[in-house]
Amino acid sequence: MRIILITGGAGFIGSNFVNFWHHNNKDDQLTILDALTYAGTISSIKHLIDDNKITFIRGDICNKELVSDIFSDHAIDTVINFAAESHVDRSIASPDDFLQTNILGTHTLLSVAYNSWKEDFSNKKYHHISTDEVYGDLGVEDPAFTEKTPYAPRSPYAATKASSDHLVRAYNITYGLPVTITNCSNNYGPFHFPEKLIPLVITNALDGKPLPIYGTGMNVRDWLYVEDHCRAIAVVLDKGRSGETYNVGGDNEITNIDLVKLICNLLDARLESSPELLSNFPKCSVANRLKSESLIQFVKDRPGHDRR
Repeated sequence: MRIILITGGAGFIGSNFVNFWHHNNKDDQLTILDALTYAGTISSIKHLIDDNKITFIRGDICNKELVSDIFSDHAIDTVINFAAESHVDRSIASPDDFLQTNILGTHTLLSVAYNSWKEDFSNKKYHHISTDEVYGDLGVEDPAFTEKTPYAPRSPYAATKASSDHLVRAYNITYGLPVTITNCSNNYGPFHFPEKLIPLVITNALDGKPLPIYGTGMNVRDWLYVEDHCRAIAVVLDKGRSGETYNVGGDNEITNIDLVKLICNLLDARLESSPELLSNFPKCSVANRLKSESLIQFVKDRPGHDRR
């Protein structure tokens, strides 16, 4: 049985992991720490809280006293850190929050874990969730990133995640803290906050709003279904070697414009086949005898936008 602290467990990936892990490991004790910022919603894990299956604590990972109390009160032996500011556009507009949470917050967790476990690291594990954006930009014909790819972050978000990765490795090398890191590609799935591309396209199309696409739409991303990501994390927790990094991808690359067109076509087909469903969305293109693709609008490209 593990006694796990899951930070950011009310966010998109974190909440999916909480549901996945509890379903497959019902004897484990889970404590969720989440600040419930704009992208966190307790509704995605509320059923588990109401059934007393998990303990939820609202708080900031930068609060060292709070984190220390959680470790001592709950005898934490495993940390899985999902807590992060993660939207590139927000990091460009307001990088301060990203430095606070992604760097200082990670250091708080690491230092508390080390001080709590330093007398005996056996059966302890600190797992850090990171992103492929720390590697920067790929050329059109370049092979995929590997765990050996040099870091070259190109946005404040990516730079703060790269910094947190370095801190995690430093605690392993310097102090012997048992750590693992996963760097994932773009996730999609349930509970996804609608500022991100896939849910934004779906919700805007259903409401007849523009579908904004940066530049020419030729930027390429690899898409990973969030439950597949959760399964990968579970494998790393079970079999991963301390100090190692594991890349998690979907082998599912597509340009942004092709992805948006695919979503539009799937959405239109679904609405056209169900008059009852269509009646719920009177502003959508299909209800007005148009195609959702007609809502696509190309907008000024994001600064430092990774091509692939």
